[in-house]
Amino acid sequence: MQYLDFDKFKAIDAADFARTQPYPWINPQGLLTDEGYQRLLDNMPDIALFEKKFGYGRIAGQKPHDRYSLEYTSDTAVPDPWQEFIAELCSDDYRLTLARLYGARKINLRFHWHYTPSGCAVSPHTDSVREHGSQLFYFNREGEWAPEWGGDTLVLDDGGKLEFASAPTLDDFAGETAACSLGNYSLIFKRTRHSWHAVREINCPEDRLRRVFIVVANPQNLYRTLRDRVMRKTVQRF
Repeated sequence: MQYLDFDKFKAIDAADFARTQPYPWINPQGLLTDEGYQRLLDNMPDIALFEKKFGYGRIAGQKPHDRYSLEYTSDTAVPDPWQEFIAELCSDDYRLTLARLYGARKINLRFHWHYTPSGCAVSPHTDSVREHGSQLFYFNREGEWAPEWGGDTLVLDDGGKLEFASAPTLDDFAGETAACSLGNYSLIFKRTRHSWHAVREINCPEDRLRRVFIVVANPQNLYRTLRDRVMRKTVQRF
């Protein structure tokens, strides 16, 4: 079966994407097929596989992004539908389409899941300077997640004034737009020095989690790949 709707994905206009303010971003619905989205939802990775990441320091004193995190490697024992989906993401069709949006020639990819419990938030940040950008796939569906619990990614407008190595609060931004995250939505954005984004504090029942799968696009860099292997980092680039 097919998970990605490649026709919809390829139909995203790169020029329109590049012109979007305050930085290139788009929040399309239905980039996953209905059947594919349902299969992934029904087979979410078990939280027992995840690492608890709470209280970690961030650049310039930014508040920590508390969550459970799972970094994908070829040895990660996630259910078969996720293995199949990631195989699609490693295809030339996906890789070249995403690279076109970022204006990049060659990219490699990392994959990880974030599960966020109640009381946690994602403080404003711009992501690593080593990245082209990210694509987020959201996995909370209507009927199981209430909008008032939060979870939307906020696209923040700093007016081009803030340094990326700073620790602003949400009150420091000139504007914000909430990207839809309930149901079969995705968020694609290009990393810039001003690509600020955040998530307000989650306020959900204790038995629920905000669930996101993230594709990170990096420049293809043989040195970094070899360095990761030598250092035996758990990060694997595809």
